[in-house]
Amino acid sequence: MKRLIIGTAGHIDHGKTTLVRALTGANTDRLQEEKKRGISIELGFAPFTLPNGQQAAIVDVPGHERFVRHMMAGAFGIDMVLFTIAADEGVMPQTREHMDIIELLGVDQGVVVITKKDIVDEEWLLLMEEEVQEYIDQSILKGAPILSVSSVTGEGIPELLQTIVEVADTTHEKPVFGPARLPIDRVFTIAGFGTVVTGTLWSGQLKIGDTVELMPIQRQVRIRNLQVHNEKVEQALAGQRVAVNLQGIEVADIKRGYVLSTPGQLTPSYRVDTRLHLLPGSPRELENWNRIRFHLGTDETLGRVVLLDRDELLPGEEAYAQIVMEKPVVACKGDPFIIRYYSPVTTIGGGSIIDPVAPRQKRFREEILNELAVKEEGSLSDVILHELEAAGIELLTLDELSRRTGASQSEVKEQIAVLLKQEQAIEISSKGSYYFSSLALEQIYEQMQAVMQDYLNKYPLRQGYPKEDMRSRHFKQLNSKEFNAIIKFMEEKKMLTSNNNMLAPADYTPRPGKKQQEALQQIQSQLKKQLFNPPSVEEISQELGLEAEEARELFAYLLDQGQAIKAGDSMLFSMEAVEEGQKLLNDYFAQEKELTLADFRDLLNTTRK
Repeated sequence: MKRLIIGTAGHIDHGKTTLVRALTGANTDRLQEEKKRGISIELGFAPFTLPNGQQAAIVDVPGHERFVRHMMAGAFGIDMVLFTIAADEGVMPQTREHMDIIELLGVDQGVVVITKKDIVDEEWLLLMEEEVQEYIDQSILKGAPILSVSSVTGEGIPELLQTIVEVADTTHEKPVFGPARLPIDRVFTIAGFGTVVTGTLWSGQLKIGDTVELMPIQRQVRIRNLQVHNEKVEQALAGQRVAVNLQGIEVADIKRGYVLSTPGQLTPSYRVDTRLHLLPGSPRELENWNRIRFHLGTDETLGRVVLLDRDELLPGEEAYAQIVMEKPVVACKGDPFIIRYYSPVTTIGGGSIIDPVAPRQKRFREEILNELAVKEEGSLSDVILHELEAAGIELLTLDELSRRTGASQSEVKEQIAVLLKQEQAIEISSKGSYYFSSLALEQIYEQMQAVMQDYLNKYPLRQGYPKEDMRSRHFKQLNSKEFNAIIKFMEEKKMLTSNNNMLAPADYTPRPGKKQQEALQQIQSQLKKQLFNPPSVEEISQELGLEAEEARELFAYLLDQGQAIKAGDSMLFSMEAVEEGQKLLNDYFAQEKELTLADFRDLLNTTRK
């Protein structure tokens, strides 16, 4: 059956906790102070079996204005909302703030519940139902069913349960494939078990024995046990409330707002690029560099807003903005967030994450605004291509592209296949698949061509430019395996040649100039005067009046071209000497069975040296 998280929302003392108790039989007020004061302070949770047998979980949030930050921690990740409005009071300040939060988070499925119908008369209830209908019609919950109930007498509760089943049918389940992500909302210890954290699993799955990463502190821990709906399970799936018993970490090392995730999938960042929306009811405009409170998942941090295309954002407006945090956060592309004024603390807006690990952005730059527009509005294929091109020569894996785009690996792989077919992307293999753009390939090729050409113009007798020198000097961002994979790809495409760890343009052949040709012929002549007793390299150089560097180039060319072989450090033999020596040996062994070194020396008429 479908996995479902239901959240409550509404003004303080509008009957949220009492309603949850009427629906589930559970009292979500767990703190002594909550029971004493009769209000919810912390988040409450209860397993919930619907009439059709479906298992769900209810997140009961506090309604008091002082605890709105706790309300937001619970509202992130819910699939549908039970929005409560008390029949005796109607729409109140926290009603509106909670509705703003629900709207900013994009929660558009729910049931509006008018509570406490037992304490008002029928005429008042009718007036209240009209008022609520009018209010809801202007909200994200427009068209949602509205029911009046009494959690005390039970009137309307059966109808509400059936309506919840119907609305639950229209919700979409969270993805169970891809990286796991669980924002932590509670941390505590259980005797005999140790550290336990709870939260709503936003994506992926968790299994007993898995190693997960605690973010943003980037510490790996192991899952000892899992519970869903108060029952031990081997595996938890996205869309479930989960209690995770962790091994190898103390309660003091974990805070609400931390995230459990698949290792290597999230990156802490002090900056995020966003599409920011200021609520129409915001009491004042938002100016550049205003200090705000940033809420994402169960995390809250202070930050400042950098407006990228204006100096102030007016109520009801939206714009691209970078939010600079006072501590690192972890996010994914597309995550919703909420901002509140630093002081006085009121909810003023929110939006969605465009780049969760953003560089420092300069304001009023057209190219930056265009880049954000592509990341936000472009098709997945457009966004992947943009990420590949922005990465330059950095090779990206499916994992990295999935993290950067916010799409699943299967979705990324499907679009990569299209880009490969269109020759806009390149795939290379080096213990796994890596991708970069065709534009990056052109840039690498042009840079290599320029380096090789400059080098070979200076040293026209050499076979090419040293391959490792090319990597370490000009492409040090790539390790040897990645660089070699790119070189192999270029060779297959006949873009260049690689021989003896030397790189050269395709079809390149060393071409000595006229003066060099004459010098080479003179060297060959010197080597052939005495085939088996040629002068040394130094002697030839002195005889021909060659400079040291010039001589090195000429002798290296003869060796590279196979026109001579090197013996020791200072002696070359011509290929004629090798061929003649081989002929003499063949003739000798046609008559004899063995040959001493002294006889070999005499056979070649050479010296001991």
